[in-house]
Amino acid sequence: MFRFIHSSDLHLGKRFGNFEGDLPSRLREARHTIITRLAAHAREQNATTVLLAGDTFDTETPAAQVRRQAFAEMADDPAIRWVILPGNHDSLQASQLWTTLRAEAPENVVLAVEPRPIELASGVVLLPAPCTTRRPGRDLTEWMDGQASPDGTLRIGLAHGAIRSFSEEGGASEVIAPDRARRAGLDYLALGDWHGMVSVDARTHYCGTPEPDRFKHDAPGTALLVTIAGNSMLPAIQALPTATFAWQSLDLHLLESDAPEPALNSLLPALRERRNSLIRVVASGRTRLAARTELSAAVEKAAPDFAFLKLHQDGLVTECELEDLDQIDRGGALREAANALLAESTDERRPLSEREIARAALMRLYSYTQAITP
Repeated sequence: MFRFIHSSDLHLGKRFGNFEGDLPSRLREARHTIITRLAAHAREQNATTVLLAGDTFDTETPAAQVRRQAFAEMADDPAIRWVILPGNHDSLQASQLWTTLRAEAPENVVLAVEPRPIELASGVVLLPAPCTTRRPGRDLTEWMDGQASPDGTLRIGLAHGAIRSFSEEGGASEVIAPDRARRAGLDYLALGDWHGMVSVDARTHYCGTPEPDRFKHDAPGTALLVTIAGNSMLPAIQALPTATFAWQSLDLHLLESDAPEPALNSLLPALRERRNSLIRVVASGRTRLAARTELSAAVEKAAPDFAFLKLHQDGLVTECELEDLDQIDRGGALREAANALLAESTDERRPLSEREIARAALMRLYSYTQAITP
């Protein structure tokens, strides 16, 4: 029997420049903490090997503290062996990076930088397919088919890239053969690149990123515990929780009769979970101007409880009647401004961005007038 942990796409050092305040530094630290969590899982599950299937680092030029602090964490328990495969973000094309990593790597870290067998244990061999460039454009796992092993050897493949015509970055054609495990006689093929957990077949799996970094997959971060009881036996797969932060898209569908704030609150997680939650509320349906203003105010009120909370309203149609505009003003300059903004926000000839600006301005005007109305 052989047991190991399959992880990938740690993206250590990712900057998260699209966020503000202290959130980018919190997200970067959470990625570093993944190493500690993987090591803890390895000890708890009696797994002495952790396979990292590419994109351990987010760029080809990770800062010295990112590299060295990661290696220091891996070296903390010498009984755990880490195998690091070059991915598309940290490919072999960055020759200086891998020269530096060779010099800095502790004894329990193996850099799988060549397509050649690596013995993981007696009767267990790893067949790695390191990424040569960011977009190799060919199936780097093909060499596994012709690599012979002694009878009874457990064969584990390790690769990073697109399969079945999907890839994390989009636009990639199918590269890795979806039946590579069968063709190469692999007991297990550990894949990286796709940030969500996917089972291609019983012996081929994407583990997903252990710490999500976007709303695309809308799933918790995991690593996979893989147990192969013997030659030709199917691997047993167990998902292990790894993430600090939860990224979620929540669908909020409103009718004109709905009260927005209670509807919103019914979707949001419990208070104690909010600090480490990044939430995107996707509103749809139909509502009146007052209710739409109430919804925006409710999101703004709740936002400080969260790591990140944002409202997306593109799918929410605002029904605006004369009585709604009357609440702004029944005449004069304010009413003229409200009429103009309403017309612009519903003018299909205008670009969506202009309509959004007009709609936001109308809502702001409405909220201001309500705030000063005795």
